[in-house]
Amino acid sequence: MRSSKLFIVIALIAAIAAFFAFDLGQFFTLDYLKGQQAAFTAQVQAHPWLAAGVFFAVYVLVTALSLPGAALMTLLAGALFGLLEGFVIVSFASTLGATLAMLLSRFLLRDWVQNKFASAMRGIEQGVEHEGAFYLFALRLVPVVPFFVINLAMGLTKLRASTFWWVSQLGMLPGTLVYVNAGRELGQLDSLGGILSPGVLGAFVLLGVFPLIARKLLDMLKARRVYQRWTKPKQFDRNLVVIGAGSGGLVSAYIAAAVKANVSLIEKHQMGGDCLNTGCVPSKALIRSAKFAAELKKAEQLGFSGAQAQVDFAKVMERVQQVINTIEPHDSVERYTGLGVECIQGNGKLLSPWEVEVNGQRLTTRNIIIAAGARPLMPALEGIDSVGAYNSDTIWQIREQPKRLLVLGGGPIGCELAQAFHRLGSQVIQVQRGARLLPREDDDASEAVMAKFRAEGIDLRLGHEAQRFAVEDGTKVLYCRTKEHSEPVRIEFDEVLIALGRVANVTGYGAEELGLEVRSNGTLAVDEHLATKYPNVFAVGDVTGPYQFTHAAAHQAWYAAVNALFAPFKRFKVDYRVIPWATFTDPEVARVGLNEQDAKAQGIAYTATTFGIDDLDRAIADEAAHGFVKVLTVPGKDKILGVTIVGEHAGDLIAEYVAAMKHGYGLNKILGTIHIYPTLAEANKYAAGEWKRAHAPQGVLNLLGKFHRWRLS
Repeated sequence: MRSSKLFIVIALIAAIAAFFAFDLGQFFTLDYLKGQQAAFTAQVQAHPWLAAGVFFAVYVLVTALSLPGAALMTLLAGALFGLLEGFVIVSFASTLGATLAMLLSRFLLRDWVQNKFASAMRGIEQGVEHEGAFYLFALRLVPVVPFFVINLAMGLTKLRASTFWWVSQLGMLPGTLVYVNAGRELGQLDSLGGILSPGVLGAFVLLGVFPLIARKLLDMLKARRVYQRWTKPKQFDRNLVVIGAGSGGLVSAYIAAAVKANVSLIEKHQMGGDCLNTGCVPSKALIRSAKFAAELKKAEQLGFSGAQAQVDFAKVMERVQQVINTIEPHDSVERYTGLGVECIQGNGKLLSPWEVEVNGQRLTTRNIIIAAGARPLMPALEGIDSVGAYNSDTIWQIREQPKRLLVLGGGPIGCELAQAFHRLGSQVIQVQRGARLLPREDDDASEAVMAKFRAEGIDLRLGHEAQRFAVEDGTKVLYCRTKEHSEPVRIEFDEVLIALGRVANVTGYGAEELGLEVRSNGTLAVDEHLATKYPNVFAVGDVTGPYQFTHAAAHQAWYAAVNALFAPFKRFKVDYRVIPWATFTDPEVARVGLNEQDAKAQGIAYTATTFGIDDLDRAIADEAAHGFVKVLTVPGKDKILGVTIVGEHAGDLIAEYVAAMKHGYGLNKILGTIHIYPTLAEANKYAAGEWKRAHAPQGVLNLLGKFHRWRLS
């Protein structure tokens, strides 16, 4: 087997090398083919079967070896053999060549690629597994990548060769017909004036509109497949029904009402969703109180003696609720009703792609947006029920401050709440399975947060994997496994907060009955337009990901609402290129785009420029001289790939870089922007200055030095 592969590889390399070494590509240019058209035509007329056979063989060879020229040969087939004969020849030659290319790829590359690039192949494998022949048909009908790439890629999958053959034969028919027809029209030109003939113009119009027609045809075929088991209502009561009134649902409904669509918003719990009631708002209110407690400890540094205050934990938690109550009208039924949204309190259930039942009422709608959110992940650990574990939804009910609080989890939620409770007076033990907190951030960002936590007295237990909970002699206990200890580590606590992330809500509202696909990570699968398997049923926010942020859900909601309300006339692909986020610990950690660990993992070249905020005048004056701004750029250019900021108000400072990346300007423009002195925002300008110094044109500067010395003489 190995010797056979080696022989074929050598033969292929030799054939491809000969193609380029002898400049055979010159024979596959439009100028050459047009110049030789008369001679080719004469050969076809003299020996039609031989010419057809030779053309067929050359076409198969070019396609099988994935050489450039297949498109031009398709045009030439129309010019030489006419529409019908050229279409038949190219149709079968292209399919045979493509199948040979696929089989060669399978024989030579599949095992090696599967071992080396398993993750990269996963998307193609899933497409073939879930869609089968239709997946390949879609690629053939509307190729988003060149045909030769499709041939090679399919060889790396488990798709049967016979299936590849007939799907390719069928899928390439429309495109082949359009190209052969264009070649036939071009072949009949006798002068430049003929370019304006109706036949030639029509052929070129077909070439231009074919992808659009093919896309519409494909959409119709897909819709017919997915809708075939459902009966579509003859008319609809509503343009849009939204399930879930969190950030994604509220924005979706708002947009629909703003463009005068008939929209209903269904919520079974509280308007505002997790962000208002159990997430962003209460956590930031708690952090504000905790920050004041921390500021009191800086009193002497700021010139005050004897400043102190007693934490009233119950009042702190009541203030958190007051903040929720104050913001609540922004997301209230009254406000959205006034905007033109029908708000319905109840448990919505999908009956079909066009019908939703709520409170015994059946609503018919052209489109549906699912914004069902997510819930805290509760691990299946032994004894967890016995210790009365809190999570990020239920912790806001607590009114008696825990003396010893165990926080299980080292992500953003766990870190924010661990520091806040510790600053308010709880003894916090934070248990993290990994080697560091905030594992999605770079090492230096994680280390800055961990150093602060340790300095404040938080007991970090890194590399501790939770095994089981227990209550022993009235004391709550967690047992953990570590690499350093042969026996389980025993940790006593009074209350425990589980902060291990959130899991999408994909059940309870009819998603199962509709057969909506759930990804391996537990989220609803959607396409680039945020549509599920049904083109009129969309999903946004935490229920689909890939980001579980309020602002990301709102960002998705615009795309989903517009795509739902204005398809098939216009649809937009959701843009995830510039999604920022922040962890509101002290120091804050904010990020947009790539960080170093992601760039390395993806093999993306970068230059890192870092400015230490400890050298910033305003930070020194504010007793906040810690942290950094780190900018990743394209090597040799000022184009920003990503930014990480660690320090006071990092979540605010990152906005300048978000705008730069969104609108395509780089560090030179940031350096040329006036920043008020003294502000923390100057850190962004100084980071740009660090980059500029590192990329200063030394040759030009040397010449300038000589010029100024000459002027002194």
